[in-house]
Amino acid sequence: MNRFLPYALIAAGMTMPAIASAAPVNGQPAPAFTLLNTAGKPVSLGDFKGKTVILEWTNPGCPFVRAHYDSGNMQATQARALKAGAVWLTINSGAPGKQGHMTGKQAQARMQTDGTSPSHYLLDPRGTVGTFYAAKATPQIFVVAPDGTLAYDGAINDRPTAEESDALEGRNYALTALAAVQAGKTPAPAKTKPYGCAVKYPS
Repeated sequence: MNRFLPYALIAAGMTMPAIASAAPVNGQPAPAFTLLNTAGKPVSLGDFKGKTVILEWTNPGCPFVRAHYDSGNMQATQARALKAGAVWLTINSGAPGKQGHMTGKQAQARMQTDGTSPSHYLLDPRGTVGTFYAAKATPQIFVVAPDGTLAYDGAINDRPTAEESDALEGRNYALTALAAVQAGKTPAPAKTKPYGCAVKYPS
């Protein structure tokens, strides 16, 4: 299967086989996808051609994720990215019955509780998009440049702990990468080791 095909099947709720794929490569086209948002509307990466897109893998039950949300760091990072003209897509690849899995209504309630406002919160319960991006941890960040190429892949910051103070004080790789991309430069670093909870894919 061509990994760059849009995933209309995902948006339609159709079953797709588990896929073992290599991680996407910085400087190459980011894998295209279509997922449903919390309102049941299909959202495609291609909808945002010409804009910088930040993908955030999340699990609301993960203590590492909670450190960034409970400290307000994730909300502030999202707000700064949106103000800079970027698109922020939060993706939940938690499988049904596993930690962090949410329905659209549950995710909407969680966003309201956390006071977060991504451009879209996308549901990936079969883990297909997570697998295509080789997303390993929550939180994990990918930055897609306006030309559709992958510019950054890795941790949100340089403090691999579940402490709120580290969430606030660490070097924010997401915003560093965003600033570099918008300046027409290659992020430095462009790839880091993600940390956090393992993505809860289907068994």
